[in-house]
Amino acid sequence: MNLVHKIERWGDTHHPKAIDLVRIALGVFLLLKGVAFMDNTAFLRNMIESQNFVILSPDVLMILVYYVTFAHMVGGILIALGILTRLGCIVQIPIVFAAVFLTGFFREPINTEAWPSYVALVLLVIFTVLGSGPISLDKYLEE
Repeated sequence: MNLVHKIERWGDTHHPKAIDLVRIALGVFLLLKGVAFMDNTAFLRNMIESQNFVILSPDVLMILVYYVTFAHMVGGILIALGILTRLGCIVQIPIVFAAVFLTGFFREPINTEAWPSYVALVLLVIFTVLGSGPISLDKYLEE
């Protein structure tokens, strides 16, 4: 059995029901973040452009903005419903890591207003390992 199957089996056997509420809250948070980005794409575009190390053409920049928005919305729905949770988390991790990086986690002083991004990144990594859990659409469809 390879490492991925061992991690998946461990996550499925060590998943308390109470943590599913945290998974649902994370999914709703990401969905609402995607809706907020869709409502105000200029904010996300300006946040990406404000970084000195990122130089993108306007077309690539808009594709990136729409990708982030779409991934947050679809990934949030998948995570909240508990279907394809690991896939939804894996798609979200690079985006949220970039958000943590852009908000100044690796700079001094640390941006204290970016704590939701830090918490979301930790939870995404946790749910990548744990999976969807007993209160999920995956479990319902399995039975």
